[in-house]
Amino acid sequence: MTEKLRVGTRRSRLARAQTEWVVSRLSRRAGEVAFEPVPLDTSGDRDQSVGSAADFTDAIDRALLRGEVDLAVHSAKDLPVELDHRFALVACPRRADPRDCLVVQPQFRAGRLPRGARVGSSSLRRRAQILRWRADLDVVELRGNVDTRLGLVHSGAIDAAVLASAGVSRLGQTKEVDRLLPTARFLPAPAQGALAVVARSGDSRVAMVARPLDHQATRSAVLAERAFAARLGGDCRLALGALATCRGKSVSLVGEVLSPDGRRSLRVRRSGPASRAEELGRSAGAVLLERDAPGLLSLARP
Repeated sequence: MTEKLRVGTRRSRLARAQTEWVVSRLSRRAGEVAFEPVPLDTSGDRDQSVGSAADFTDAIDRALLRGEVDLAVHSAKDLPVELDHRFALVACPRRADPRDCLVVQPQFRAGRLPRGARVGSSSLRRRAQILRWRADLDVVELRGNVDTRLGLVHSGAIDAAVLASAGVSRLGQTKEVDRLLPTARFLPAPAQGALAVVARSGDSRVAMVARPLDHQATRSAVLAERAFAARLGGDCRLALGALATCRGKSVSLVGEVLSPDGRRSLRVRRSGPASRAEELGRSAGAVLLERDAPGLLSLARP
């Protein structure tokens, strides 16, 4: 008899595409298991007003705890930096490109944005990085899903937008990308480009079904970046970027915190065994805390 597992996901086109990608690959490996995506509205989907504390996991978390779904697929960067002990991260599939990208109006393609161009982003990290890159740009609040943001560029409401390249790619819209932004100046959000498959803690059957999708290098990188953010109390109110890379059994992490205007920053680099990725991330965060004599971390939260 075929077992059915229900997979919680947000309703956005990107979230559903990501979940379908996970489900298709699990289906190839899981034998007599069928998967049913269950779209849900989170508070972050319902309230996109300026200043709201977006939560893109809450409704899915509740459905998991009530047994209404058996698995959840999230963008890993949307997970709280401290995962609730009632949940387990059972798989991190191979990561997509973690970099940010710039999408611009057609007349600015392959050229320089003019002074005062309106560049959209709702991320404090991206705002600070854009202003560090070019203080003459006008960074404006930009909310909504990928399609909405691309539509605002196309309509001329804004001149450009900074988005996660992984999301644009997963929607098959790479033609929209004018350029990929170098991580030397635009460190991504912790875990950007990675997916997280979450189940109830102790549900060994579901964990076993999801485990074949786990990519160890991606998991190590995600754990290091999340631990770095957690050590700094990182959340969406902190202008913080991090990127970890794995080579063999080693992991290297670069992390940074910026002032909201991009004029000041603290950066740290650390390397160590991939088996101790979380410890390395916490250590890197502690280094920045020790260096924060000028109080940049408090400035990074407007």
